[in-house]
Amino acid sequence: MTSVQQMQRKPFLKIPAESGSFRFRVYTGRQLDKIEQIRALPQEQQFAMRVVANVLPFRVNQYVIDELVDWNNIPDDPMFRLVFPQAGMLTESDFALMADAMRRGDKQEIRKVAADIRQRLNPHPAGQRGLNVPHLKDEALEGIQHKYRETVLFFPSHGQVCHSYCTFCFRWAQFIGDKTLRFSAKEAEHLHHYLLQHPDVSDLLITGGDPMVMKTNHLADYLEPLLRAEFDHIQSIRIGTKSLTFWPQRYVRDADADDLLRLLEKLARAGKHVALMAHYNHWRELETRVAREAIRRVRETGTVIRTQAPLLNHINNDAGIWARMWRTQVKLGLTPYYMFVERDTGARQYFEVPLVRAWEIYREAMQQVSGLGRTARGPSMSAGPGKVEIQGISEIHGEKVFVLRFIQGRNPAWVQRPFFARYDEQATWLDQLQPALGEEKFFFQDEYDAMCKGEISPRHYQQKQR
Repeated sequence: MTSVQQMQRKPFLKIPAESGSFRFRVYTGRQLDKIEQIRALPQEQQFAMRVVANVLPFRVNQYVIDELVDWNNIPDDPMFRLVFPQAGMLTESDFALMADAMRRGDKQEIRKVAADIRQRLNPHPAGQRGLNVPHLKDEALEGIQHKYRETVLFFPSHGQVCHSYCTFCFRWAQFIGDKTLRFSAKEAEHLHHYLLQHPDVSDLLITGGDPMVMKTNHLADYLEPLLRAEFDHIQSIRIGTKSLTFWPQRYVRDADADDLLRLLEKLARAGKHVALMAHYNHWRELETRVAREAIRRVRETGTVIRTQAPLLNHINNDAGIWARMWRTQVKLGLTPYYMFVERDTGARQYFEVPLVRAWEIYREAMQQVSGLGRTARGPSMSAGPGKVEIQGISEIHGEKVFVLRFIQGRNPAWVQRPFFARYDEQATWLDQLQPALGEEKFFFQDEYDAMCKGEISPRHYQQKQR
């Protein structure tokens, strides 16, 4: 008996059909006042939420409202802050600009103020619209990013939305309705052709938005052709998703849930390493019955679930939260993968944590878990040059320093090479750090600057140097 047959025979959870939490109903910024729990909040707080929602994207579904948010702990509940806009997510000056525009009620002015504020929020960090966009016969391929040699990111047009939006999302510009700020690809042919032209690519990451908002037949159009012999160099298929938190019914009760599981199993049985790159920000997201059932069913297909999240002020800036989350994930058969530093975009001033504190939380959390939980790397900054990990704080020749290394780099030769930055209690991102030990610049700086200026093509590093 195959695992798919076994899955078909296992009963669904006994959840009443009339339960609103298990019918997909979504609310956006225009429907904030339709949410019963929001209407019970003070008018001043509701207005502040609408102000922020006019700048940053907002979307939440009934399952998140009913099953994840603790409405007895508002505004401090971490799930509330994860999905609902908070006044502190804009600077005081930007908040005032939008609030005044809303009070005047001129829709054109509101749109203009929103657009101006967004441009100040660094909508595309780390060279996403320049250095990361690949070319095929000198034509830029929209909807594809190729930053690291072995890994290609693909943004399917059907997956450029999420079941709910995270307030910290570093891809928030995807969701505000401005097509000039979006990544998406309408057709699979460009992707497949590009992969055929790059035999050194071993990993494909389907991302978005969230690819798991797509119907299974659309996802199959992108993935099933990769089973042909000419794509044998694609060893791993990763799918970045928050669906295991925001809509676990995708794997349990949706009309094509079993079809999705069969697709994952088909890819795994054909020899592909299939991984859901699951975003979990707090252990609470793992506690509902349907979330655990979704995890069980996914794992039975042979799919690996790897977990990742940024360290976020107001949500998970506590070692105990991370330790409990990692222990729970290991218990459920998930693999802790990354602790990220909140990116330098969007509502960063609300969520960012100094690098010193980030390393302390990571270290303290690691001390509370077994070796199986210590697979999570971090704290890691997904910066312009690459993924830079804070390995620790040390003292060399009497100078206190950050010990850093590249986990990934635009030039693969940078990977695993340690380097040092001056200790700085206030720094929250790589570009705020200065070289230590008398060095004038970091070892990679000249080469990275040349890439940014167009003097060195990023494509130079996307094939192995033979």
